[in-house]
Parts: sequence; structure tokens; C-alpha cells
Amino acid sequence: MNRVLSNILRRSLGYLPFVFCFILLMYTSSFNEFTAWNSLTQTLLFLFVVCIPAYYTKRMSYVDIAWPWGLVLISVLVLIFGKGYWLRTYCIAGMYFFSGLRMGIGALILFKKGHLDSELSRYKFQRKRWTKLGYKNENSSLQYEIMIQCFANITFLAIPAMLQAFNTQENIAPLELLGYIMWGLFFIMEHIADLQKQNFLKKCFLQNKKRQVCNVGLWKYSRHPNYFAEWMIWNALILSSAPSLLYLLPYEESLLWIGLLASLIYISRIMYTTLVYYTGAIPSEYYSLKKRPDYKKYQEITNMFFPGIPKKHF
Repeated sequence: MNRVLSNILRRSLGYLPFVFCFILLMYTSSFNEFTAWNSLTQTLLFLFVVCIPAYYTKRMSYVDIAWPWGLVLISVLVLIFGKGYWLRTYCIAGMYFFSGLRMGIGALILFKKGHLDSELSRYKFQRKRWTKLGYKNENSSLQYEIMIQCFANITFLAIPAMLQAFNTQENIAPLELLGYIMWGLFFIMEHIADLQKQNFLKKCFLQNKKRQVCNVGLWKYSRHPNYFAEWMIWNALILSSAPSLLYLLPYEESLLWIGLLASLIYISRIMYTTLVYYTGAIPSEYYSLKKRPDYKKYQEITNMFFPGIPKKHF
């Protein structure tokens, strides 16, 4: 009984940051309507695309479809409800739209090809965590993990979009421009990294080479350059949102403004934790070590997340 209560408490605490952020956004006069609509649309998206299919199939991989299309939904809401300077509004809507569209189309292609007919390895890894922590009810664990992703789209991950969409200053600050340039560079980097890996795997398949380690292009300098670029995309969104947060200071109560500042910074931590520990690098490498004989050597000479010069030739 104590173990059960401990697990319930642990999972309840896992939701707390998202609950606090949701309350903060609903009390912020500029964002409460946007947040209400975003909550409704994201909940419906995750319910029909992930929660119901996961209940029947016991697979969490459908998150890879809903999460990016949730970013596309945020971009649409920005265009509908945004009251700020038109150029800034279109810039932030475009960044969310293209980020979500790139990953969302990729997920649909995987779905069409049947790759989601079995659980993706990163979500198989989640079950090992559940077993270690003593979570025995698979259905409740699946829905808990799915809703964490949904609540992220409703709260923290929507903050840069809201801040910039409601900033009426008719000029683009240097810090915003720097953030937009960074976003573009890392968006391209992530796409290139994905293409390099796809081409590597295709070449190995054609040459009948199995269990090979991708160490070409950007993959020479980081074992997960795509994850690093995705993290930097969100850091760029945070940076470009700083002037809009400062603009909001006279219009919101001090405690609410401080809460928005903390929430904006917290996005970087959420994405880093997700991309390294939760569904990113560490789950991926657990299976790579089992499947690829040379992966251990690759780990020894190549940085895991932050790009760096290889220690020696692979």
C-alpha cells in the first residue's frame, strides 16, 4: 500500500509544473483566451490521435504524430488570436508551423510505412522505467506519459508563441532577430542531420551492411546532432521571446510576470531532459549498444549531445 501511495504521489508531483503553468497562463489577462482554446484543441488532438489508439494497441508511439501537429495547431491559434505586430506574429507562427510540419509529416510517413505498428524503442524503454519504479498498470502508465506530452503543448511550449503574438511593438528588436536567425540555422541543422542518417541507412541497406554505426557528416561530432539542434531551436524561441516578455512587464502583475519569466526559462530544461533522458539520447543508446557492435567505440570518441571534435578517428 505504501508503494502504491508513493507512486501516486510521484506521478501527481510530475503534473504539478504543468498545473502551475496552466493557472499562471489563465490568470494572465493577455493569454487566458488563447490558453483556453489551446487546451481544448490539444486535448482533442491527443485524445483521438494518441489516448484512444494507445488504449487499444498498448503503444505510445502515436505521440510522435500528435506532438508535432500540436505545434502546428499553436501556429494556427497564433494567427487567429494574435493581436501583436503582424510581422512578429507571422514570424513566430511560421516557426511553430514549420517545426511541427517537418516532424509531423515525418511521423505520418512512418505510420503509413507501418513503422508504428510496433512500439518505437524509446517508448519500449519507458516500460523498463515503469518496472523499475514499480508501476504495474500499463494502461494508467501509458495515459500518464501521453498526457505529460499533451500538457507540455498546452502550457510551457506555447509560451513563446503567446508572448510574441501579443507584442504590439512595431519593430523587431536585435535580440528577436538573433533568435530568428538561430532558429533558422538549427532548423536546417536538424533537417540535415536527419537526411544524413537516412542516406546512411539507405546506403547500408543497399550494400547489405547490417548493424552499422552512423558516423558521417554531423554525426561525427555528436551522437545525436538532431536532438541537439531541436534543443537549440527551443533556446532560439526563448531568446527571441525575451523582448516580448519585457514589453509585457507594465501590463501584468509582478508575480505573474516573474512566473512567465521562470516558465520561459524552464522550457530549456524540459526540452533538454526530454531529448537526453526521457525519450531521446539515453533510451536510443540503450538499444544501439545491443544492436551495433561498434557503438561502444563510437561512444568513446564522440560526444553524446553537445557537438565536439572527435577524440580520434572512428
